[in-house]
Amino acid sequence: MTGIVVLFDFDRTIIDGDSDNWVVVEMGLTQSFQRLLSVLPWNTLMDRLLDELHSQGRTIEEIEKCLKRVPMNPRIMAAIKAAHDFGCDLKIVSDANKFYIETILKHHGLLGFFSEIFTNPTSVDELGRLRIFPFHDHILAPHACSLCPYNMCKGLVIEKVRAAAATENGKKRFVYVGDGRGDFCPSLKLGQGDYVMPRKNYPLWNLIFTDPILVKAEVHEWSDGEELEKVLLHIISTISKEENISNGTYTQSESSAHEANHQTPPNSWVSEKTA
Repeated sequence: MTGIVVLFDFDRTIIDGDSDNWVVVEMGLTQSFQRLLSVLPWNTLMDRLLDELHSQGRTIEEIEKCLKRVPMNPRIMAAIKAAHDFGCDLKIVSDANKFYIETILKHHGLLGFFSEIFTNPTSVDELGRLRIFPFHDHILAPHACSLCPYNMCKGLVIEKVRAAAATENGKKRFVYVGDGRGDFCPSLKLGQGDYVMPRKNYPLWNLIFTDPILVKAEVHEWSDGEELEKVLLHIISTISKEENISNGTYTQSESSAHEANHQTPPNSWVSEKTA
Protein backbone atom coordinates (compact mmCIF):
# COMPACT_ATOMS: atom_id res chain seq x y z
CA MET A 1 0.00 0.00 0.00
CA THR A 2 1.37 3.40 -1.01
CA GLY A 3 0.76 6.63 0.86
CA ILE A 4 -1.65 7.84 -1.85
CA VAL A 5 -5.39 8.22 -1.26
CA VAL A 6 -7.48 8.83 -4.40
CA LEU A 7 -11.00 10.18 -3.84
CA PHE A 8 -13.46 10.07 -6.71
CA ASP A 9 -16.78 11.76 -7.24
CA PHE A 10 -19.17 9.37 -9.03
CA ASP A 11 -21.63 11.11 -11.37
CA ARG A 12 -19.95 12.71 -14.41
CA THR A 13 -16.62 11.45 -13.08
CA ILE A 14 -16.54 7.67 -12.75
CA ILE A 15 -19.60 7.48 -15.00
CA ASP A 16 -20.00 10.06 -17.73
CA GLY A 17 -23.62 10.89 -16.92
CA ASP A 18 -25.74 11.27 -13.80
CA SER A 19 -27.14 8.12 -12.15
CA ASP A 20 -30.22 9.92 -10.79
CA ASN A 21 -31.07 11.38 -14.19
CA TRP A 22 -30.49 7.99 -15.80
CA VAL A 23 -33.16 6.37 -13.62
CA VAL A 24 -35.53 9.31 -14.14
CA VAL A 25 -35.32 9.08 -17.93
CA GLU A 26 -35.04 5.32 -18.34
CA MET A 27 -37.94 4.56 -16.00
CA GLY A 28 -40.34 7.18 -17.35
CA LEU A 29 -40.23 9.66 -14.49
CA THR A 30 -39.39 12.81 -16.46
CA GLN A 31 -42.83 14.39 -16.12
CA SER A 32 -42.96 13.85 -12.35
CA PHE A 33 -39.38 15.06 -12.04
CA GLN A 34 -40.16 18.32 -13.83
CA ARG A 35 -43.30 18.85 -11.74
CA LEU A 36 -41.51 18.42 -8.40
CA LEU A 37 -38.07 19.90 -9.16
CA SER A 38 -39.02 23.44 -8.15
CA VAL A 39 -40.61 22.44 -4.83
CA LEU A 40 -38.35 19.69 -3.43
CA PRO A 41 -34.61 19.61 -2.75
CA TRP A 42 -32.76 17.09 -4.90
CA ASN A 43 -32.22 14.34 -2.33
CA THR A 44 -35.85 14.47 -1.20
CA LEU A 45 -37.00 14.57 -4.82
CA MET A 46 -35.13 11.38 -5.68
CA ASP A 47 -36.68 9.60 -2.71
CA ARG A 48 -40.15 10.79 -3.74
CA LEU A 49 -39.67 9.53 -7.29
CA LEU A 50 -38.69 6.08 -5.99
CA ASP A 51 -41.89 6.08 -3.96
CA GLU A 52 -43.79 6.87 -7.15
CA LEU A 53 -42.12 3.95 -8.92
CA HIS A 54 -43.23 1.66 -6.09
CA SER A 55 -46.80 2.94 -6.33
CA GLN A 56 -46.73 2.02 -10.03
CA GLY A 57 -45.82 -1.53 -9.13
CA ARG A 58 -42.22 -1.21 -10.32
CA THR A 59 -39.75 -3.37 -8.39
CA ILE A 60 -36.25 -2.91 -7.02
CA GLU A 61 -35.13 -5.58 -9.48
CA GLU A 62 -36.33 -3.34 -12.33
CA ILE A 63 -34.35 -0.40 -10.92
CA GLU A 64 -31.30 -2.62 -10.61
CA LYS A 65 -31.70 -3.81 -14.20
CA CYS A 66 -31.96 -0.18 -15.32
CA LEU A 67 -28.75 0.75 -13.49
CA LYS A 68 -26.85 -2.13 -15.05
CA ARG A 69 -27.35 -0.45 -18.42
CA VAL A 70 -25.34 2.61 -17.35
CA PRO A 71 -22.24 2.68 -19.59
CA MET A 72 -18.74 2.91 -18.18
CA ASN A 73 -15.77 4.39 -20.03
CA PRO A 74 -13.14 1.63 -20.43
CA ARG A 75 -10.29 4.10 -19.85
CA ILE A 76 -11.74 5.13 -16.48
CA MET A 77 -12.16 1.48 -15.57
CA ALA A 78 -8.51 0.94 -16.51
CA ALA A 79 -7.44 3.96 -14.43
CA ILE A 80 -9.25 2.64 -11.35
CA LYS A 81 -7.68 -0.80 -11.73
CA ALA A 82 -4.20 0.61 -12.36
CA ALA A 83 -4.35 2.94 -9.35
CA HIS A 84 -5.53 0.08 -7.16
CA ASP A 85 -2.82 -2.25 -8.46
CA PHE A 86 -0.26 0.45 -7.71
CA GLY A 87 -1.35 0.30 -4.06
CA CYS A 88 -3.42 3.46 -3.83
CA ASP A 89 -6.33 3.58 -1.39
CA LEU A 90 -9.41 4.39 -3.50
CA LYS A 91 -12.56 5.95 -2.07
CA ILE A 92 -15.76 7.48 -3.45
CA VAL A 93 -17.32 10.71 -2.16
CA SER A 94 -20.62 11.22 -3.96
CA ASP A 95 -23.99 12.92 -3.65
CA ALA A 96 -25.61 10.02 -5.53
CA ASN A 97 -26.68 7.10 -3.33
CA LYS A 98 -25.42 3.77 -2.06
CA PHE A 99 -27.75 1.51 -4.05
CA TYR A 100 -27.08 3.18 -7.40
CA ILE A 101 -23.30 3.37 -6.95
CA GLU A 102 -22.83 -0.16 -5.65
CA THR A 103 -25.13 -1.66 -8.31
CA ILE A 104 -23.24 0.05 -11.15
CA LEU A 105 -19.77 -0.69 -9.79
CA LYS A 106 -20.59 -4.31 -9.02
CA HIS A 107 -21.98 -4.83 -12.52
CA HIS A 108 -18.75 -3.53 -14.04
CA GLY A 109 -16.54 -5.51 -11.64
CA LEU A 110 -15.19 -2.44 -9.84
CA LEU A 111 -16.84 -2.48 -6.40
CA GLY A 112 -14.00 -4.35 -4.72
CA PHE A 113 -11.42 -1.76 -5.74
CA PHE A 114 -12.82 0.86 -3.32
CA SER A 115 -12.15 0.75 0.41
CA GLU A 116 -14.93 3.20 1.33
CA ILE A 117 -17.96 4.83 -0.31
CA PHE A 118 -19.27 8.02 1.29
CA THR A 119 -22.71 8.77 -0.14
CA ASN A 120 -26.39 9.11 0.71
CA PRO A 121 -27.51 5.87 2.40
CA THR A 122 -30.33 3.69 1.10
CA SER A 123 -32.53 0.98 2.53
CA VAL A 124 -35.56 -1.11 1.64
CA ASP A 125 -38.56 -0.54 3.92
CA GLU A 126 -41.15 -3.04 5.09
CA LEU A 127 -43.25 -2.40 1.97
CA GLY A 128 -40.37 -3.19 -0.35
CA ARG A 129 -39.72 0.42 -1.31
CA LEU A 130 -36.19 1.62 -2.00
CA ARG A 131 -35.58 4.70 0.16
CA ILE A 132 -32.85 7.36 -0.08
CA PHE A 133 -31.74 9.30 3.01
CA PRO A 134 -29.42 12.30 3.43
CA PHE A 135 -25.79 11.62 4.32
CA HIS A 136 -25.97 14.45 6.85
CA ASP A 137 -29.23 14.76 8.77
CA HIS A 138 -30.18 18.40 8.21
CA ILE A 139 -32.51 18.37 11.22
CA LEU A 140 -30.61 16.43 13.88
CA ALA A 141 -27.06 17.26 12.73
CA PRO A 142 -26.96 20.00 10.08
CA HIS A 143 -23.50 20.58 8.62
CA ALA A 144 -23.86 24.40 8.32
CA CYS A 145 -21.64 24.60 5.21
CA SER A 146 -22.78 27.33 2.82
CA LEU A 147 -20.92 25.76 -0.11
CA CYS A 148 -22.66 22.38 -0.02
CA PRO A 149 -26.24 21.07 -0.39
CA TYR A 150 -28.17 20.45 2.82
CA ASN A 151 -27.82 16.67 2.66
CA MET A 152 -24.06 16.33 2.24
CA CYS A 153 -20.92 18.35 2.88
CA LYS A 154 -18.07 16.61 1.10
CA GLY A 155 -15.59 18.88 2.85
CA LEU A 156 -16.51 17.30 6.20
CA VAL A 157 -15.95 13.89 4.63
CA ILE A 158 -12.46 14.91 3.50
CA GLU A 159 -11.67 16.19 6.98
CA LYS A 160 -12.74 12.83 8.42
CA VAL A 161 -10.61 10.90 5.91
CA ARG A 162 -7.59 13.11 6.55
CA ALA A 163 -7.99 12.77 10.32
CA ALA A 164 -8.14 8.98 10.04
CA ALA A 165 -5.08 8.96 7.79
CA ALA A 166 -3.15 11.07 10.30
CA THR A 167 -3.39 8.24 12.84
CA GLU A 168 -1.75 5.78 10.43
CA ASN A 169 1.95 5.31 9.82
CA GLY A 170 3.47 7.55 7.17
CA LYS A 171 2.24 10.72 5.52
CA LYS A 172 -0.70 10.44 3.14
CA ARG A 173 -0.98 12.35 -0.13
CA PHE A 174 -4.47 13.01 -1.49
CA VAL A 175 -5.81 13.19 -5.04
CA TYR A 176 -9.39 14.39 -5.51
CA VAL A 177 -11.16 13.78 -8.84
CA GLY A 178 -14.48 15.51 -9.48
CA ASP A 179 -16.59 17.80 -11.62
CA GLY A 180 -19.41 19.48 -9.74
CA ARG A 181 -20.11 22.44 -7.49
CA GLY A 182 -20.27 20.08 -4.52
CA ASP A 183 -16.65 19.09 -5.16
CA PHE A 184 -15.37 22.62 -4.53
CA CYS A 185 -15.62 22.45 -0.72
CA PRO A 186 -13.50 19.25 -0.46
CA SER A 187 -11.00 20.73 -2.89
CA LEU A 188 -10.50 23.61 -0.46
CA LYS A 189 -9.66 21.10 2.30
CA LEU A 190 -6.64 19.76 0.40
CA GLY A 191 -3.19 21.08 1.19
CA GLN A 192 0.19 21.55 -0.44
CA GLY A 193 1.45 18.24 -1.77
CA ASP A 194 -2.08 17.16 -2.65
CA TYR A 195 -3.76 17.24 -6.06
CA VAL A 196 -7.21 18.10 -7.36
CA MET A 197 -8.40 16.97 -10.79
CA PRO A 198 -11.40 19.05 -11.98
CA ARG A 199 -13.20 18.09 -15.18
CA LYS A 200 -12.59 20.86 -17.68
CA ASN A 201 -15.48 23.28 -18.32
CA TYR A 202 -17.58 21.76 -15.52
CA PRO A 203 -18.63 23.67 -12.36
CA LEU A 204 -15.66 22.61 -10.20
CA TRP A 205 -13.21 23.70 -12.89
CA ASN A 206 -14.98 27.05 -13.25
CA LEU A 207 -14.99 27.67 -9.49
CA ILE A 208 -11.31 26.83 -9.12
CA PHE A 209 -10.13 28.99 -11.99
CA THR A 210 -12.35 31.91 -10.98
CA ASP A 211 -10.08 32.35 -7.96
CA PRO A 212 -7.28 29.72 -8.10
CA ILE A 213 -5.40 31.11 -5.11
CA LEU A 214 -8.07 29.62 -2.84
CA VAL A 215 -6.96 26.07 -3.69
CA LYS A 216 -3.68 24.99 -2.09
CA ALA A 217 -3.49 21.66 -3.93
CA GLU A 218 -1.90 21.35 -7.35
CA VAL A 219 -4.59 21.46 -10.06
CA HIS A 220 -4.60 19.11 -13.07
CA GLU A 221 -7.59 19.24 -15.39
CA TRP A 222 -9.10 16.46 -17.51
CA SER A 223 -11.83 16.28 -20.14
CA ASP A 224 -12.62 12.62 -20.84
CA GLY A 225 -11.79 9.09 -19.76
CA GLU A 226 -8.53 8.91 -21.69
CA GLU A 227 -7.25 12.14 -20.14
CA LEU A 228 -8.40 11.13 -16.66
CA GLU A 229 -6.41 7.92 -16.93
CA LYS A 230 -3.23 9.58 -18.21
CA VAL A 231 -3.33 12.50 -15.78
CA LEU A 232 -4.15 10.34 -12.73
CA LEU A 233 -1.42 7.80 -13.46
CA HIS A 234 1.06 10.62 -14.10
CA ILE A 235 0.22 12.12 -10.69
CA ILE A 236 0.59 8.74 -8.98
CA SER A 237 3.94 8.23 -10.70
CA THR A 238 5.10 11.70 -9.66
CA ILE A 239 4.13 11.19 -6.01
CA SER A 240 5.83 7.79 -5.98
CA LYS A 241 9.05 9.29 -7.33
CA GLU A 242 9.00 12.06 -4.74
CA GLU A 243 8.42 9.60 -1.91
CA ASN A 244 11.16 7.26 -3.05
CA ILE A 245 13.64 10.11 -3.51
CA SER A 246 12.76 11.38 -0.03
CA ASN A 247 13.30 7.90 1.40
CA GLY A 248 16.55 7.45 -0.51
CA THR A 249 15.21 4.37 -2.31
CA TYR A 250 14.72 5.79 -5.81
CA THR A 251 16.99 4.45 -8.55
CA GLN A 252 17.66 5.35 -12.17
CA SER A 253 16.12 2.07 -13.30
CA GLU A 254 12.90 2.99 -11.49
CA SER A 255 12.96 6.37 -13.20
CA SER A 256 13.20 4.74 -16.62
CA ALA A 257 10.41 2.32 -15.81
CA HIS A 258 8.15 5.10 -14.58
CA GLU A 259 8.73 7.16 -17.69
CA ALA A 260 8.02 4.17 -19.91
CA ASN A 261 4.81 3.21 -18.12
CA HIS A 262 3.37 6.65 -17.40
CA GLN A 263 4.28 9.24 -19.99
CA THR A 264 3.94 12.85 -18.91
CA PRO A 265 0.73 14.34 -20.36
CA PRO A 266 1.01 17.21 -22.82
CA ASN A 267 0.90 20.69 -21.26
CA SER A 268 -2.63 21.19 -22.56
CA TRP A 269 -3.80 18.54 -20.14
CA VAL A 270 -2.22 20.09 -17.06
CA SER A 271 -3.21 23.32 -15.34
CA GLU A 272 -0.77 24.15 -12.57
CA LYS A 273 -2.18 26.20 -9.71
CA THR A 274 -1.05 29.80 -9.90
CA ALA A 275 0.11 31.53 -6.75
